[in-house]
Amino acid sequence: MAITALPPDTDADIARVTEALAMITPRWNVRILLALSGPPLRYTELAAKVSWLQNGQLHPKLKSLCDAGLVERTEHTARHVTYGHTERGAALLPVLPMIVTWAEQHLETADNPLPAIEQIEDSLTLLTRRYSAAILWVLKSRQEVSGRALARIVMPSSDWTNIYPPLRQLAADGLVDTEGIGRPYRLSAAGDGLGPVLGALSAWSAGQPLGRAAHHPVWGHPQEKPSPRPWTSSRSRLPPAVLPQARTAGAVPVWHNRDLFSHATTARPKAAVPVGGPRR
Repeated sequence: MAITALPPDTDADIARVTEALAMITPRWNVRILLALSGPPLRYTELAAKVSWLQNGQLHPKLKSLCDAGLVERTEHTARHVTYGHTERGAALLPVLPMIVTWAEQHLETADNPLPAIEQIEDSLTLLTRRYSAAILWVLKSRQEVSGRALARIVMPSSDWTNIYPPLRQLAADGLVDTEGIGRPYRLSAAGDGLGPVLGALSAWSAGQPLGRAAHHPVWGHPQEKPSPRPWTSSRSRLPPAVLPQARTAGAVPVWHNRDLFSHATTARPKAAVPVGGPRR
């Protein structure tokens, strides 16, 4: 079912990224995924890695990650059960260093630099605000849009004035700019800089290699002229021991609407993101 007045392929793109963000943003989810990097762990082994979680908190978190298809529970015997990444969960990990890279460049610098895991969590909070993904998509593709026009695109079944609370929040977060009341809205440098992150999430959510995000029709680099080749769908599994970096793809297919989820991304090299404990 459509959530915006955008073309169906773009609407589906936004919906998938929104769903992907909803899987990983809840508190502790990213930390649990990072704790599972490596061989599968028994429940007690995992609990020792996320010891700040109180008794009874870890099990429902694991169940939600299993239901989302990011973690798999393997019952070897009745008394030997392990948890580890699914193929989809392992393929998501390289997106996390891209978020750290963006946060280091665009988030407000604290007096004491935040650990990478906290930069990820803070960034995800900004991206999961209601209507954020759709607003960012529209502003990226159309450069400047009035509030009324943006409302007709992003929330076509709602009163158009409802667009202003999320717009004000995005402006306060530093992702959207405007010159004043009644003036058009546009992406800030920080909002525009989200391209690699949102392109990679779009690729991942559609089951495509992250190496396709640079050719995303909105968040990619359309000035690059890829060599035509037949479209093939493939999914590469990445080793979960560390957070691997996305690699630049070679030749890529020409963009068509039906190929919307053929994406790729590149990011400057980052060290693996440590699990870390909760913010104090």
